Amino acid sequence: MAELVAVLVAATDAEPLVLTTHDGSMLPSGAFESGHRSLQAGLRAWVEEQTHHPLGYVEQLYTFADRDRTEQATEQRVISISYLALTRQGPVSGADAAWHGWYRYFPWEDRRSPSAELDAQIAAALQEWCRRAPEPEARRMRAQRAEVCFGLGGRPWNEELVLQRYELLFEAGLAQEATRRIGRPGSPHFGQPMHYDHRRILATGIARLRAKIKYRPVVFELMPPTFTLLQLQQAVEALAGRSLHKQNFRRLIEQQQLVEETGALATETAGRPAKLFRFRGDVLLERALSGSKLPLARGN
Repeated sequence: MAELVAVLVAATDAEPLVLTTHDGSMLPSGAFESGHRSLQAGLRAWVEEQTHHPLGYVEQLYTFADRDRTEQATEQRVISISYLALTRQGPVSGADAAWHGWYRYFPWEDRRSPSAELDAQIAAALQEWCRRAPEPEARRMRAQRAEVCFGLGGRPWNEELVLQRYELLFEAGLAQEATRRIGRPGSPHFGQPMHYDHRRILATGIARLRAKIKYRPVVFELMPPTFTLLQLQQAVEALAGRSLHKQNFRRLIEQQQLVEETGALATETAGRPAKLFRFRGDVLLERALSGSKLPLARGN
């Protein structure tokens, strides 16, 4: 059986959003049927049926076929073919469809204002998991993975390791999707769970997008037709999950000539009205071939 799964991402008010169904517990999905002309056609049909939201930019994300990713033990293997779609937030309906901030599922991923309490809880739980390893070498390997994934022991935080961090928590029994199947109650669970392997698929989509914004101007797929430079920076920060250096960001945007002034001002902003910009369409065509690196420099 082949299932088509969509990770639809939008960004509004400096908050990355994902379109979900069934009260936020699933991503839009459905079986690939013989009547579907293609995989993408089937995906679009399911998304529009379940959410009434049309799909724009879509790219294939990954194919999942792990045996242990279903809700219950079964001999039937479900192959999940996932897609990443970038859009703008719009009205949705049907199948309890709703937009949710993706950090509700991965709260540790938002490093703009990290929670010291949550970080300490995760570190303590992972340390306990490391101590439970039966052999010294296994304990060492577990500790090394935890340090690399979660920036422990003075290691830097790598925003692209979204999937690796979730998989580590899953393996350690700290993700509810794992514990509800292996029956190991009592461990702390981090982040809101999802049915089946949908949180794993979402983690893969976030990681892909975080890597992509560094060399392709895909963030403009999420922006309104006109925007301020502050809104653009906040959108990139929201997706990357960390703060950027304001002057470096604006300098690189100007150097790459990604945007142009519209001649209008944003009157709804607090303080002095800010200039409105739009993305240059000719640059989009050029960057699609040559790539464009957005300035993910760390903030002060």
